[in-house]
Amino acid sequence: MSAVAEAEGPRGSTCAVSAPPAQSPLRHVRYESLVAGLSGGVVSTLVLHPLDLVKIRFAVSDGLEFRPKYNGILHCLTTVWKHEGLRGLYQGVTPNMWGAGASWGLYFFFYNAIKAYKKEEKLESLSATEHLVSAAEAGVMTLCITNPIWVTKTRLVLQYEAGVDPSKRQYKGMFDALAKIYKKEGIRGLYKGFVPGLFGTSHGALQFMAYEDLKTRYNKYKNRPSDTKLNTAEYITMAALSKIFAVSATYPYQVVRARLQDQHNTYSGVVDVICRTWRKEGVRGFYKGIVPNVIRVTPACCITFAMYEHVSSFLLGLKKENN
Repeated sequence: MSAVAEAEGPRGSTCAVSAPPAQSPLRHVRYESLVAGLSGGVVSTLVLHPLDLVKIRFAVSDGLEFRPKYNGILHCLTTVWKHEGLRGLYQGVTPNMWGAGASWGLYFFFYNAIKAYKKEEKLESLSATEHLVSAAEAGVMTLCITNPIWVTKTRLVLQYEAGVDPSKRQYKGMFDALAKIYKKEGIRGLYKGFVPGLFGTSHGALQFMAYEDLKTRYNKYKNRPSDTKLNTAEYITMAALSKIFAVSATYPYQVVRARLQDQHNTYSGVVDVICRTWRKEGVRGFYKGIVPNVIRVTPACCITFAMYEHVSSFLLGLKKENN
C-alpha cells in the first residue's frame, strides 16, 4: 500500500486521500529558547561575577596555609580589590560567561523541547514530577557539554597570586587553561567534578519544578489559564523563590565539585572529598560559601529568567510576524 490510499468518491470515482504528513523530529525545537537563555546567562554573569569568585574561594577554604584568609563577603571583595584590582574580581569571567550563557541557553533549549514532547499527547498540563524529570534530563545533557568550561572557571578563579605577580599566573585565560588541562590531565581532567555535577542536576530540576508549579498555582489563584504570561515583577518573584528553595536543598554538591576541580589540592574522588571535609570541618564545611552564593544566584536567576521570558516572547513574536 502506498502512502496515498484510494477511496471511493460520491459518483463511484476514486479520489486520493493523503496520509498524515510525517512529523519532523525537530518539531518542538525552539531556537528562541537557546538565544533567550544565553542572553540571560551572559548578562547576569557580567553583573554578578565577583560574588561567584567569593563563593568559590570560600567553598575551597579547607585550612591550607597558602590560601588567603577572609572574614566575610565584604572583606573578601575588598581584599581582592586591594591586591588585584578590578581584574582580580573578574578572574575567570570569560569561562563563566561562556559557561553560564551556554548552560542557560542549552538548559532552556533542551528543557522546553523535552517538555513539549511529553505534553504533545496530553490535554492537561504536566505534573510537578514530569517537570522535575524533564529538567533533570535537560541538566544532564547540558552538563555533558559544559563541564570543561566550569573546570577552567574554577582554576582561573583560584589563581590567588595572579593579580600580584602575573608571572605566577598558571593559566593565561580560558583557552590556555583548556589546552593545559587537556595536555596534563587528559579528558579526565576536563571532566573533574562531573559526578557531583550530575547530582547538581537535581538543583536545576528542583528549581524548574518549583518555578513551573509556582506559576501554575499563581495563575490558578488569579483565576487565569495556567499558561498566562506574567509581568516582570511576577516572573522575578517566582524565580527568586524557586532558586532559594533549590539552593537550600542542594548546595553541598557545589562545595564537593569546587574542591575536586581545585588545582591546589588532590582528592581521589567524590567519596574522598566528602570524608575529608566531614572529618576536618563537619557539616559546616559542606555549606561554606552558601551566603555569597545565595546573594549572587538569587538576583542572577531573577535577571536570567526575566530576560529569558521577555527575549523569548520577543523572538516568537518576530517569528509569527514573518510567517
